[in-house]
Amino acid sequence: MMHAFPVVSRCLSGRLMATLLLLLSLWTGMASAANTTLLVMGDSLSAAYGIERQAGWISLLRQRLGDEVKVVNASISGETTSGGATRLHKLLRQHAPDIVLIELGGNDGLRGLSPKQMRHNLSSMIEASQKADAEVLLVGIEIPPNYGQAYARAFKAVYRDLAEQYDVPLVPFLLDGVALEEDLMQDDGIHPTAEAQPRMLENVWPELKALLPEQTQERMASQ
Repeated sequence: MMHAFPVVSRCLSGRLMATLLLLLSLWTGMASAANTTLLVMGDSLSAAYGIERQAGWISLLRQRLGDEVKVVNASISGETTSGGATRLHKLLRQHAPDIVLIELGGNDGLRGLSPKQMRHNLSSMIEASQKADAEVLLVGIEIPPNYGQAYARAFKAVYRDLAEQYDVPLVPFLLDGVALEEDLMQDDGIHPTAEAQPRMLENVWPELKALLPEQTQERMASQ
C-alpha cells in the first residue's frame, strides 16, 4: 500500500496541472478580449437621439463586437467639435483607448460655424489621440446644399483633408443611404430613425474592422 501513494500523488498532480492550464487558457482569452478599447466621440447621431438607446448604431456595434472590444460611448447630443476637443483629453487618460472614433462636425455645420475652426478642433483631437497611441477613425457628415454650395464643399473637404494629412481612415458620410430616404429619417429631417441604424453601422464597419487586432478579426470571423 505504501507504494500506491506516489502513483496517486502523480495522478492528482496531473489533474491539478490540467485544471490550472484550463483556467489559464480561459483567463488568457478573457484578458485578450478586454485588451481592446474603442472610444466613440460623437454627437446625437451616435447618442441614439429620439430612439431607444439599444436601437442606436453604437449599441448594435457593441452587440456585434461582443466581449471582443470594450466600447465606451462618450457621445453627447448637440456636441460640437469644440466641445469634443475639450472633453477628449480627460477621456483619453480615463480609458486609455486603442481606437478613437471621431464622429463630430454636424452641429458645427448646422450652426454655420467656420470650417476652418472645425478643422482646427478635429485636428487637435486626432493629434491628441495619436499622441496617446490610439488609432483614429474619422467619420464624416455632410451639410444640405441649402447652406450654400461653397460652405457645403468647404465643410466636406475638412474630413477628406484631415484624413490625408494624418493618414487616418475615413468614413466619408455616416448617413450615406439614409439622409435622402424619408422613411429612414425622423420628422425633424436631421436625425435617423431606428430602422436606419443598421445601415449606419454597415457604413462604418469596413473601416472600423480594419483597425481591430488581427486575432479579434479572426475570432469574430469564426463565430
